[in-house]
Amino acid sequence: MVIKTIGVVGGGTMGQGISEMLAARGLEVLLVEKSAEKLDRALEQIQVSLDKQIERWALTEAEKKLILAKIKKADSLQDMASCDMVIETITEDLNAKKHVFFQLNQICNSSIILASNTSTLSVTEIAAVTTIPQRVIGLHFLHPVAKVNLVEIIRAMKTSDETFEKTRRFVDELIQKKGIKVNESPGFITTRLICTLINEALHTLSEGVASAEDIDTAMRIGYDFKYGPLEMCDRFGLDSVHDALEGMFRDYGDIKYRPSFLLKKMVRAGHLGAKTGEGFFLYDKDGDRL
Repeated sequence: MVIKTIGVVGGGTMGQGISEMLAARGLEVLLVEKSAEKLDRALEQIQVSLDKQIERWALTEAEKKLILAKIKKADSLQDMASCDMVIETITEDLNAKKHVFFQLNQICNSSIILASNTSTLSVTEIAAVTTIPQRVIGLHFLHPVAKVNLVEIIRAMKTSDETFEKTRRFVDELIQKKGIKVNESPGFITTRLICTLINEALHTLSEGVASAEDIDTAMRIGYDFKYGPLEMCDRFGLDSVHDALEGMFRDYGDIKYRPSFLLKKMVRAGHLGAKTGEGFFLYDKDGDRL
């Protein structure tokens, strides 16, 4: 099967990053959102991302135009029928994802691979709402998608060998990222490990051991992290980290995954990180730290 057109369901941070990355690799992208307003906002943010690269001399105007020309707006989920693969990137809500896959199962013919970008949820449970669970797989991209050359390929209980091999070739050869095979487990590898670190940083902060700035500086300089754990939390979204920890706590039953009370308070206050302009640090409307 030749993969030329990819459907992306959801135009949030990850949907934007995945769409931009796929278009930059020369693939046709069909992006769909709940409303025309959200879809326009997603395309605006992709343009902002490309403009920032032009400012850093990492991209030319001509390359920006080529990338944007590869990303098309879909009128509805029905348009996914024309794609060779569909990647779902909506919010980490199991019922919402199951609803999307239930619809995709009816819309897309049996040769189309259906992938979820979930970071914590069960791909097996998502696949169970389809009549062909063998073609369902997890593709966990990390943020920022263009810069992180790793993808976790999550094999659900009924994912076929053919689906896995096609997806592995898509990752390794077509989009040229390092694919890591993961047998389904809550949090997989990356989310499980990084959320545990973030949660411990939150406990350290709430106990008054050090300031947010100093905790992050210790990890950036001491262990060569690009971002400290608290800024990572801001960039992932505090609500997303909270939901990931809650899910792992529920599934594993281990207290180390129980979200810090400080995280709960921040989420309740609406301080969700870069996307709201305030988390443990402050950010401008483009998500750059102030």
